[in-house]
Amino acid sequence: MTVRKAWVVGGALVGAGMGFVMLLVIGVYVVAGNIVGGVTSGSRGLAKGAVPAAYKTLVQKWGNLCPALTPALLAAQLYQESGWNPTIVSPADARGIAQFIPGTWATHGIDGNGDGKRDVWDPADAIPSAASYDCELAKYVKDVPGNVSDNMLAAYNAGAYRVIRAGGVPAISETQNYVKRIRSLEQSFAAPVSRINPTQQAAGAIGFAQSKLGTPYLWGGEGSAEQGGRFDCSGLTQAAYAKVGITLPRVANDQYNAGPHPSRDQLLPGDLVFFSTDLSDSRAIHHVGIYVGGGYMIDAPRTGAVIRFDPIDTPDYFGATRVTEDGAKALPTTV
Repeated sequence: MTVRKAWVVGGALVGAGMGFVMLLVIGVYVVAGNIVGGVTSGSRGLAKGAVPAAYKTLVQKWGNLCPALTPALLAAQLYQESGWNPTIVSPADARGIAQFIPGTWATHGIDGNGDGKRDVWDPADAIPSAASYDCELAKYVKDVPGNVSDNMLAAYNAGAYRVIRAGGVPAISETQNYVKRIRSLEQSFAAPVSRINPTQQAAGAIGFAQSKLGTPYLWGGEGSAEQGGRFDCSGLTQAAYAKVGITLPRVANDQYNAGPHPSRDQLLPGDLVFFSTDLSDSRAIHHVGIYVGGGYMIDAPRTGAVIRFDPIDTPDYFGATRVTEDGAKALPTTV
């Protein structure tokens, strides 16, 4: 479909005004009432492109090292720790993609790729070491009441002895938040095995985006008065969900991890839809819009254009995210 035809459809939708928004509200909640269940736990697969291609095989292999671990859980942990950056160093001197401090690496680092070296900076060693360490911790806390994966993550953050002494995830806010963030992020990295519940705030986010139709695009735009109320693509989606109380990251490829990923045939109004220069890697995402149904999104496409309706079925269509409040809260502040 040509851009001109997209404008014709867009014009018809704009002409429907608030009736269009109300249809979306009704449609989203009718669908919500008809969908049973959510993301099923225990999925062993990874969502399309969620893990950078360079690390996907490692995460898939080592994420199945023990029953307490899954590839999606390992991916969520690595993303939380480093944002897939193999050269990062934290203020506490935690190093590499898995953020091992030197003392822990000396004890628990393994030679994952069999080259005779244990290199904390090499993801081929660090990712297997993270999985190995997780599974070792899971053994330590296997008899502790509660969910073994939760207790494993708590042990990673606070130490196994604190988990054993507390009889579960200890009452330490940092540790409790760490476990909650990782488990929420896990849903973003797991390939769903059933239908995903709709986002309750979807209609409000769409309503905000619709109110900006015709606004000129601005690179780096976040809608401020100084910017004339203009947006770029991720600035628009961020502002739309901020309107309904959900804080998204500023950059499109980070917004991709704000919830689970419905397939193309399961899209609902309010889902964020993404486009990438590399269809195997979410870090190569270059554009985002808000799905409104019928194969269309509202987006801020590029310099010289305005916020408008565009078709989503293009060669660079990457996938979608159903934004959740917990998923957005779980995202690391720097990635």
